[in-house]
Amino acid sequence: MAEHSRHQEKIIKNYYQNRDAIGLQKAQEAVTDLYLSEGKKRAQVWKRLVSHLEKIGIPEKQIKQMQEDDDPAKVAKVLEKYV
Repeated sequence: MAEHSRHQEKIIKNYYQNRDAIGLQKAQEAVTDLYLSEGKKRAQVWKRLVSHLEKIGIPEKQIKQMQEDDDPAKVAKVLEKYV
């Protein structure tokens, strides 16, 4: 494996320290896309959103329930707790 410069190591360290915040921001963006999407695109948005919700630390059971409800407003309400 290649060695990283100090600058690269700092970037990597900061990424992992802020991973949950990055996941939250991307989840919020995906909820916006969910409001606007239909059909196959909506399924793709959900796939992306599930990934981000897992990174935030939301339990899998709760994610599945949100996915079954397919209501962007409920997802947005859950994300408010993490802001």
